[in-house]
Amino acid sequence: MPGTTITAREASQRHVPVMLNEVLAALSPAAGETYIDGTFGAGGYTRAILGAADCRVIGVDRDPAAIAGGAETVAAFGARLELVQGTFSDIEAISHGEPVSGVVLDIGVSSMQIDDPERGFSFLRDGPLDMRMSRSGPSAADVVNSMKTEALADLIYILGEEPRSRAIARAIDRERSVQPLATTLDLVRAVERATGPQRAKDRTHPATRTFQALRIHVNGELEQLAEALFAAERLLVEGGRLVVVTFHSLEDRIVKRFFASRSGHIASASRHLPAQGQADVPSFNLLFRGHQEPGAEEIERNPRARSAKLRAGVRTAAAALKPNLSLLGVPMLKGRVH
Repeated sequence: MPGTTITAREASQRHVPVMLNEVLAALSPAAGETYIDGTFGAGGYTRAILGAADCRVIGVDRDPAAIAGGAETVAAFGARLELVQGTFSDIEAISHGEPVSGVVLDIGVSSMQIDDPERGFSFLRDGPLDMRMSRSGPSAADVVNSMKTEALADLIYILGEEPRSRAIARAIDRERSVQPLATTLDLVRAVERATGPQRAKDRTHPATRTFQALRIHVNGELEQLAEALFAAERLLVEGGRLVVVTFHSLEDRIVKRFFASRSGHIASASRHLPAQGQADVPSFNLLFRGHQEPGAEEIERNPRARSAKLRAGVRTAAAALKPNLSLLGVPMLKGRVH
């Protein structure tokens, strides 16, 4: 039976911004400048940025619950904060092309969304099989009930990195042939029919990767991430900073390849990337080599931070390169449900 819906205020109070000190250090807010928080969520980064300097923030989130929950933050900071519902891939239009001094992105699903069973993101809580961050468009239920079995298997394998994707897709197909999958528990049961239930020695639940794949697909997360990186490159002033926090390998790979191609270090990203993607004149300098990770104290305090990786770059005076999704290795899957 679905659990109790969590209010926006309660969700905001529960949310802990990941790597907050590292994000602030990388972004280095300055008075009089404008910054974009492309994943406003519960407003943790935004409040910290506004508290660090007398600057302005454009907060963006596709989730209407996050926008509603940010009303008190807007009231507290007045004209210094503009909160807009939209996707971070649209930050250029949202900011009306106004040059900015920093962009920060915290990629993936938020604690607020995971903890609300009515949103359908978690396999630990029964609720509608939804997973839509914007609450619009096809849901996860639409995907699992209508996508062809082979395409569904590809989706789970590529976006979930799930080696048992074929068996899981076949199990889903058998279940939906009897009755459509409507809840998160319906999907968990279908997955467990293919994999067996979670065992004591298993580090993760067998449905983890399937839920990840569906969430990424339903929200077009990887395409949105790539477009946001390209938009940030066009918006940032010379010396402006792009700071990105990711939580799994698919996201991190895209961010790594973006910074590699834009900083002239493309060989370190992948030997398979096309040579023409490398910048003749780098549009970014790396703020530090590789990535940063949360410390042991933060991970103990907030276990969800354990997989976080932070990458950052400083914009040069060079012109932005032409956007190229294939350069960043964004998967192009067939069978998207419209």
